[in-house]
Amino acid sequence: MTSLFPALIGSPAERPALRFGKRSLTYAELAAAAGALAGRIQGTGRVAVWATPTLETAVGVVAALLAGVPAVPLNPKSGDSELGHIVNDSAPALVLTAPGTQLPPALGDLGRLEIAVREAGREAGRESAQHSLTALTADSPALVVYTSGTTGPPKGAVIPRRAIAATLDALADAWQWTGDDVLVHALPLFHVHGLILGILGPLRRGGSVRHLGRFGTEGVTQELNAGATMLFGVPTMYHRLAEALPGDPALAKALGRARLLVSGSAALPVHDHERIAVATGRRVIERYGMTETLMNTSVRADGEPRAGTVGVPLPGVELRLVEEDGSAIAAYDGESVGEIQVRGPNLFTEYLNRPDATAAAFTGDGWFRTGDMAVRDADGYVRIVGRKATDLIKSGGYKIGAGEIENALLEHPAVREAAVTGEPDDDLGERVVAWIVPADPESPPGAGELADHVAGRLAPHKRPRVVHFLDALPRNDMGKIMKRALKHA
Repeated sequence: MTSLFPALIGSPAERPALRFGKRSLTYAELAAAAGALAGRIQGTGRVAVWATPTLETAVGVVAALLAGVPAVPLNPKSGDSELGHIVNDSAPALVLTAPGTQLPPALGDLGRLEIAVREAGREAGRESAQHSLTALTADSPALVVYTSGTTGPPKGAVIPRRAIAATLDALADAWQWTGDDVLVHALPLFHVHGLILGILGPLRRGGSVRHLGRFGTEGVTQELNAGATMLFGVPTMYHRLAEALPGDPALAKALGRARLLVSGSAALPVHDHERIAVATGRRVIERYGMTETLMNTSVRADGEPRAGTVGVPLPGVELRLVEEDGSAIAAYDGESVGEIQVRGPNLFTEYLNRPDATAAAFTGDGWFRTGDMAVRDADGYVRIVGRKATDLIKSGGYKIGAGEIENALLEHPAVREAAVTGEPDDDLGERVVAWIVPADPESPPGAGELADHVAGRLAPHKRPRVVHFLDALPRNDMGKIMKRALKHA
């Protein structure tokens, strides 16, 4: 089995690899530190990694992958109940942490190994990074990443080595990503976006990553002006950039310098797309993936950056839309809504200890049921309209995706944030409900005004019948709106 990180050995020794704030490692230093740690954990079972946004987390995950030991990233913001479930389910042999980290009681029974990023020293060279991987295969587990658990306890998706390699190489093709690229982001490191794309992606290419630690417009401006070529973020971050742009010409200039602005983990509202494009001359591109599938689609660097879409299937990924009965949608017309199913080398192998859930997630011929609803244009572009469980509204005989209504609502000048759900209706089956954070809390828009606004842009049957006003929408750590919480607000 070939290494996931040939650049650890092949890149110039002094090439920057990782930078977190003022702390950094070159490729030689990373190879030495991760190689030394890999030697200490090789042959153990799974290892948990306390995934703070630090050099230590990156070194710990790279070390586990070098050693062929599956890593379980732990969200430091998780409560004791969730952490206890993950530890009991994944049964790690020990937990890797930064020195001096205070761990919660749920991890108290685990053996602990502190990561010293300078432990091997520069003089140790890169030999320690060259561990034998002969016992590994493409399907050997690399990571166990736990889902958000919106319908029960989090499930551990077992991510094989081939899925990481396939996704990162497909993105390199789509984004023309090379070792000359410098990525800046401030994403958490316990999930696919921040860890696999945001840390392992640059390292596989032989490029470098600068992690801001905490997102801020000043940090983005500084790094893009200092030579960073790519920015990764979630919609909440891009919304803050869009809000700041009118009064910050330095930010607009810096964003305009970027080769690629990429948004993911949730849909970026079209309104924010347009505001950023007008101010910077640079369009944000979106991609679509899940914990279980890594990346499925993306707008290509050499393609049309069509706002509101997640682009086309990545190389090696098969994608289809299906009706409720499982039959494939006959023609892609940009209007017919179906569930996305995918197949390819980017998929996980199983839910840990959950053969029932694994079997239910796949069709008999190997397609993964994503639960995401979308439409697809004739030229292959995919537009997500929401989750099947929370965003598909069946009203008056129509199938309505919440996402397009949210985009329409966000075009209203009196709306700062918007979410749309469905609720039971004796006549319609379900009615459309809007949850609005007004731009001016003292003067919110009228419900009828919003309904007319949507009806004029989409169709009358898509207008909200009920409107609730909130101070803020409930979001998780990745910026996704937690719609199940809204229904009880």
